[in-house]
Formats: sequence, C-alpha cells, structure tokens
Amino acid sequence: MSNDWIDAEGFRANVGIILVNNEGKLLLCGRKGSKGWQFPQGGVLVGEDPVEAMFRELREEIGLARDDVALLGATEDWLRYTLPRKFVRWGSQPLCVGQKQLWFMLQLVAADGNLRFDLGDEPEFDRVRWVDYWRPVNEVIYFKRRVYARALLELGSTVYPLSLPPRPGWWPQRWRSAFDKDIAALQRETEQDDP
Repeated sequence: MSNDWIDAEGFRANVGIILVNNEGKLLLCGRKGSKGWQFPQGGVLVGEDPVEAMFRELREEIGLARDDVALLGATEDWLRYTLPRKFVRWGSQPLCVGQKQLWFMLQLVAADGNLRFDLGDEPEFDRVRWVDYWRPVNEVIYFKRRVYARALLELGSTVYPLSLPPRPGWWPQRWRSAFDKDIAALQRETEQDDP
C-alpha cells in the first residue's frame, strides 16, 4: 500500500470499471478463491491520472487493452464508502478507512475471448458472467451496495439514453429507501449544476 494514494481523511483513491456488452449486460467478476462477485476496480497510485489508472487496472485485472473498449462516461466526482471496522487494517500507515472511487462506463468492442486474468502480479478474479443492469448491486459485498447503485444511476444514461431499466422488485425496502435518498441527492446536484 506504500504507493497507494490515501487522502488526509483516510480514503484510498480507486477506480471502478463497469463494462457493458452489446446486449446491455454488465460484466461481473468472481473473486479468486471466494464466492464474492464485483466489478473490476483498483487503486490509483500517487501522482497517477485516474483515467490512466483505469486503463492499467483494466489490463491487469481482466486483460483488456484500450482498443478493446470505448469509454462512454465517468462519474462527476468521487463516490465514497467507509469500511466496516472489522475490515480496517488498524496497524497500517497511513490508515485507510475506506475508498473514494471514480467510476467509468466502458463498452466492450472486442471479443469476449480477450478477457483474461493472468496479466497482473496476482490474479484477483477467476471467472466472469454477464448480468442484468441492476444485478451487481445484489452481488457485491454489502458495504459497497450504495456506491454501486449510485455509479449505475449516474452512468446509466450512457448505456440507456431514454431511461434506465426499472429497479428490481426483489430489492428490500431498506435498499430502496437508501437508494431513493441517493437519487434525490444526485438530482439536487444536477439541478445546481444546470443554470
């Protein structure tokens, strides 16, 4: 973690990658040696441009090059989550209490066969699957769900310009309430940005 960019508040800078195929399905990656699923993501090094970090992580984690994708959009600002106390590495310096992430929506323009996991030092994933738009919110570890929903909400118009797919009926009410607050906050931000 010595080269990681951790800000004064203890948030590690990170990039998240949402990859969509021609059918509007999103790539979900299975964590090596566990049953967890997530989008590709990775840390931004000190002094590294986030877009460059995204392309580096794209290559290291799922084997894709710049020419394999088209950049559709990015979140306006960092989306943050705080780690539950049991996941904080209390002995590390600087202390990392969570992540701040810039999210990128990418269109896959290459063949699925270009996906591979052996280009990084230590493979993070060992399997992938293509899923419906909102499915990753259910699959990711619980403390990342609001960030996933927010990134999908903010970047969704790059894939679905007319309207996003409806939120799933299987989402629990507590998720809906939390996500509704995030949607309202995003709409307020958008209104403030538009004169």
